[in-house]
Amino acid sequence: MNIQGGNVTLTVSTGLAGSEPLAVVNSATSLRYRRLGYIQKVTVQTSCPGQNFNLVVAASSATSGIPAPQVVLMDGMPAVDFITSIATGGGFATATLDYVASSTFAQGNSSELGDDVHTVTYTITAQ
Repeated sequence: MNIQGGNVTLTVSTGLAGSEPLAVVNSATSLRYRRLGYIQKVTVQTSCPGQNFNLVVAASSATSGIPAPQVVLMDGMPAVDFITSIATGGGFATATLDYVASSTFAQGNSSELGDDVHTVTYTITAQ
């Protein structure tokens, strides 16, 4: 399994006067995973000490398996199901990774607080 498209950078900027900061979306990366002779699933988790902002990820356009709705990524969270029921067979399957970073006015923005740096881990296992 591998991530195609490199590291993702999302910057939460200040909002317009009187409104919340704008959510930032990135769909430039994809997950490529091998289909084997048994049903599999992909899990996701993150590590981000000192996390200030909200981050969610969703899989879209999965060529095999059933993607979960958006998964909220929180520092120290246990691994949660991300794509389940990946069919048996040979070859590879892919899914686009849709990340959304957001903040509230009370949480601030990247200019004020610096960036959150997440290490997001995807794991494929038998289901």
